[in-house]
Amino acid sequence: MRRIGLTGGIGSGKSTVASLLQERGAIVIDADSIARELVEPGEPALEALVTEFGPRILTDSGTLSRGELAKLAFSDPEATKRLNAIMHPLIRAESARRLEVAAAAVVVYDMPLLVETKQQDLVDTVVVVDIPESLQVERSVTMRGLDREDVERRMQMQASREERLALADYVIDNSGSLGELKAAVDGLWSDLHAR
Repeated sequence: MRRIGLTGGIGSGKSTVASLLQERGAIVIDADSIARELVEPGEPALEALVTEFGPRILTDSGTLSRGELAKLAFSDPEATKRLNAIMHPLIRAESARRLEVAAAAVVVYDMPLLVETKQQDLVDTVVVVDIPESLQVERSVTMRGLDREDVERRMQMQASREERLALADYVIDNSGSLGELKAAVDGLWSDLHAR
């Protein structure tokens, strides 16, 4: 089994690459999905977040208001550190458990903050989906409807493009068309099976 750590900055197209790898037969373990599961009502992570950031991060029905948490947690670097101190160890532990029991020739750990959280030791190969930073902002705003200032703020809190590329075993350039991206994923898939 090959364990692939898939990462990339906001708007890079990492989720698209994960889907394309899944279509080719990989099992995808999605850190963002795990994070969402960990903050369901009754889960310890939600309780810890309410203790740290206050009850206003909850909706009237008792679920997490992601927007309200994001406003508080990404307002300054210290608040982000407090959020990360709660969530990252839990995400890492659950991801490691799922990687351990996954049964496929290729298992992809889709982790936006793989570099920032130093989780590359969980995988055999680090794949970075890379695009220029200006394109990250443009795609996040036009394709995902995000606020430009919010995207730029998030980018400042993520590892730099250079930091990600320095740890990459394999780089997928996603600055072109979808057809070019599919061809790059096909090349990666062939390489993974050739090793």
